[in-house]
Amino acid sequence: MSGRIVVVGASMSGLRAAEQLRAAGWTGTVTVVGDEPHMPYNRPPLSKEVLAGKAPFESLAFTPKSAAADVEWRLGTKAVAADLDERTVTLNDGSTLAYDGLVVATGMRPRRLRCPGPLAGRHTVRTIDDAQALRDDLTRPGVRVVVVGAGFIGCEVAATAVGLGVTEVTVVDPLPLPMVGPLGELLARALLARHEARGVRFALGAQVAGFEGDERVTGVVLADGTVLPADVVVESVGSVANVEWLDGNGLDLSDGVLTDEQLRVGGRPDVVAVGDVARFPNARYDGVPRRVEHWSIPTDTAKHAARTLVARLTGADAEAAPFSPLPTFWSDQHEFRLQSFGAPALGKADVRVLDGDPDGDVLAGYHVDDRLVGVVALGGHKAAMGAARYRTQLMKQPVPTA
Repeated sequence: MSGRIVVVGASMSGLRAAEQLRAAGWTGTVTVVGDEPHMPYNRPPLSKEVLAGKAPFESLAFTPKSAAADVEWRLGTKAVAADLDERTVTLNDGSTLAYDGLVVATGMRPRRLRCPGPLAGRHTVRTIDDAQALRDDLTRPGVRVVVVGAGFIGCEVAATAVGLGVTEVTVVDPLPLPMVGPLGELLARALLARHEARGVRFALGAQVAGFEGDERVTGVVLADGTVLPADVVVESVGSVANVEWLDGNGLDLSDGVLTDEQLRVGGRPDVVAVGDVARFPNARYDGVPRRVEHWSIPTDTAKHAARTLVARLTGADAEAAPFSPLPTFWSDQHEFRLQSFGAPALGKADVRVLDGDPDGDVLAGYHVDDRLVGVVALGGHKAAMGAARYRTQLMKQPVPTA
């Protein structure tokens, strides 16, 4: 088998794509392009174990499967353009890669606040270098920390900072509760109570208007004029899809890369997308294309997309069943864990306690038209195991057909 598949993006999604291309039977060249100088590594520990100093940066690196040992890695190199008609990718060193198949795996980057004020002392958490810089700042004596954004990363960083002994940690968010988007009100209130009991302060329903300080931030200015003293600011206000290199190809790039139910991009059989940059319809739910920024998605999308692409390139182009993953996420905060299976955000209007109590360990079920679409556990090991038992039930649910 001859030819080349180019994978653009060298994080976990790119690695899993390369491995799954080999698993799907592709024996031609696989070239992976990535703008970071590091081999693919595990990102979730950055805001927790690594930031807390409990895991060395070296422990994050993934070990590629032996079948992918011959993959060509072009690290520290960024894709800046693509011509999907000509089947070429242009890199920032001026070189061009021709391909027979293309995998889009460029992922996300942190969104930054566009507010007046100094940049020094303001952090995001996405890369190894980000985590190292933030840890250096958090371990300075007497620092005051403001986290902007009460989502996954924001809440994890706040918990880690408290664990490091930071006595002033404040989380700012325009919404009325932390993580209310993915969790709904019931568990968001329980989460808020747990954080406050451990010393995290919250400024909810608040917008950031700017930053005080000359060369380095000294305070966060809210829209109502309140100033929160801060030596360290962590911006956790969402993500931006890395799709600019695909401009000019007539694709829907309004929120990541739109794909069909087989993860093909723009109706092109030789281009697929994987990971959290892919906006795909999930046949298990309502078929509305969405991006999913969960740890399980790189592997799930890579398996399906690799089979789709290799089948096309080898002439075995039989239509597979529509992509229908069961999303999974977890988040460790303080000494408790959030564990989820399914799509709880779709069922926030009908949340029922399945076991336990919101003041302790609790397991909640999320429903759409009386159908269980997701479960979330909040608490210790027992609660997480309870969620895992529902995983089988969710997997066995028949996938709706059109």
